[in-house]
Amino acid sequence: MDNLSICFHFGSALGRGDISFADFRKEHALACAEAAEWLRETPAGTDGHGWMDLPEKSTAGIKRTAEWLKGYDSIIHVGIGGSALGNLMLNQALLGEFRNCEDVSPKFYLADNPDPTKTRAIWEQAKGGRVALVGVSKSGATAETMSQFLWFRNEMIKLRGCADEDILVITDPEKGIFRSFARNSGCRVMDLPASVGGRYSVLSAAGLVSASAVGIDIDQLLLGAGKMKEYLLDNASMDTNPAWLASSLHYYHEKQGRPMAVIMPYSSRMAFFAEWFAQLWGESLGKKGMGTTPVRAVGAIDQHSQVQLYTEGPDDKIFTIINFKKHGDKVNVPPVDCEALKPLSYLDGAEIGNMLGLEAMSTAAAIAKTGHPLIWIEAEKIDCKTLGALIFYYEYMTAMTGRMMGIDPFDQPGVEQGKKYTYGLMGRKGFEEDAAEAKDWFKKISGITLEI
Repeated sequence: MDNLSICFHFGSALGRGDISFADFRKEHALACAEAAEWLRETPAGTDGHGWMDLPEKSTAGIKRTAEWLKGYDSIIHVGIGGSALGNLMLNQALLGEFRNCEDVSPKFYLADNPDPTKTRAIWEQAKGGRVALVGVSKSGATAETMSQFLWFRNEMIKLRGCADEDILVITDPEKGIFRSFARNSGCRVMDLPASVGGRYSVLSAAGLVSASAVGIDIDQLLLGAGKMKEYLLDNASMDTNPAWLASSLHYYHEKQGRPMAVIMPYSSRMAFFAEWFAQLWGESLGKKGMGTTPVRAVGAIDQHSQVQLYTEGPDDKIFTIINFKKHGDKVNVPPVDCEALKPLSYLDGAEIGNMLGLEAMSTAAAIAKTGHPLIWIEAEKIDCKTLGALIFYYEYMTAMTGRMMGIDPFDQPGVEQGKKYTYGLMGRKGFEEDAAEAKDWFKKISGITLEI
């Protein structure tokens, strides 16, 4: 792949099925072509399709706002779901999970779950310096996000007597509570493209502003996404296009009674990539009684907690393992200098990153041996360009899979129902019937109770 070092291996992807790859390709080629044409030809302004054009969007405004954020000691980013997981993924993968422990600024804190212990802990960490508050919500109505936004804003006012000039909201270009707040306050505002859904928004301002502020090279991130887009659009064949083949495989295995999709990157830095994938996949495809359940795993940790199930459990999963040839600075095992530890001498001089790669191979081989379907993805290293490419690949492959299943991969009716119940129970006007309905359902849940 031009200027990218990512390889996709599908030799064990059919599992123990009787179909040959030649017949498999013939069976799914037409559906793949139709799904790809739908993605290529639908205008980016169409609801849900805007993410396709994000790799080519100008970053000038994003960078200007990021420069402003760099003047703060801490950024508190408030969001949930697609307005949070992408940010966590970018930060963990490209900066590591201990960046805030270093002498750097601005530090980055993400307030997603409305857990008061976490909310207060973030404020205690940040309040000693200059704090910028970033709120991300297309509507400005998401209860989990807005409750924390209001709390942090109030704490900033109590501490310094003002807050709005230290606030950035990223929201719908025209309407919603956040947009109204921006018009009537001194805060900064950036647009969330109306045609981009939350789970597809990481390459928009929602993910890129804070990423740029903390030092992530967003141009390289978008370059990788753009290179992947170019490759996927230029290769209209199951023989050359990994997204065509992967989406067909996921569709096929769902029909074969494998309702779970396991993603297992072998890198601690990619743990939130798996979390981000889980939302993208589950929220896009779980509709009309269809879809496959995303399962997040991280190698080698889950090699010791899940692989027993994966190898000898039910044949109800398709696996994807993502391996990286390089893992940053080398860490070598020192020679054994103690008699009691001599049985470990085989580890003398071993490079821990190489060992991680060998463990990935071992897990893949063990899964393949048992006849379970497995896709192997291997990249040279985790960097901005590679991560951008993988983000776009998974967005594209997810959308294709949804189209092949005959569902809309961009809506989320089940999520909306839960939001309505929450609004009603929290006392929001206009949602009284939803509150009553939620209470009725909860009565049924609590109809049989055992109290200890």
